[in-house]
Amino acid sequence: MMTDEATPIRVMLVDDHEMVRNGLGTFLLVHDDLELAGEAEDGQQALAVFERVRPDVILMDLKMPRMDGVEAIRALTKRDPDARIIALTSFREEALVQDALDAGALGYLLKDIGADDLAEAIRAAYRGEPTLASEAAWVLFQASRQKSRPGDDLTKREREVLCLIAEGATNPEIADRLFISPSTVKTHVSSILSKLGAATRTEAATRAVQEGLVDGRGRRGA
Repeated sequence: MMTDEATPIRVMLVDDHEMVRNGLGTFLLVHDDLELAGEAEDGQQALAVFERVRPDVILMDLKMPRMDGVEAIRALTKRDPDARIIALTSFREEALVQDALDAGALGYLLKDIGADDLAEAIRAAYRGEPTLASEAAWVLFQASRQKSRPGDDLTKREREVLCLIAEGATNPEIADRLFISPSTVKTHVSSILSKLGAATRTEAATRAVQEGLVDGRGRRGA
């Protein structure tokens, strides 16, 4: 695949290990539609090389001295919002994946990626299409599942009070059914409103149903 009949995709390599850059440079040589546009050994040098060569796609390591990859990605995309950068690293930590993507990386790949897959990722980046390593995608998926939802920090008693609020019970009725004082109910209700970010009892009941904390009849959700 060629970008047109004569112009290959110009790729810039940023990595503090010369051996890695040499290996990637050799990889580019065996693909007719890819060519090496420039190299940098850290993020700071990458900024200068980028201005000089204006590559189509950048393969960016993340852990480097002087200026790391995330900072370099952020600086490059600030200079050129259309810069197409693929983070190419050995690390798959959630924070690093998220930081790189937030900084403006179009893709996140691990260095054990196969040659054909890397070539396709570069072509995809050139077209403006994102590419994530399956491991990075899984990290983000797991992180999204682990994020707390409103109401996760409610105590057992607060959940009991919330269920009764959703049933339409008044504070005195809740006090009678749970064998606690009205003032204690009032304290629980205030805490529930705060934790759910609700301004009224009705809003709290609505959010409780929406978040699955209780069902539509006030019973506790699964």
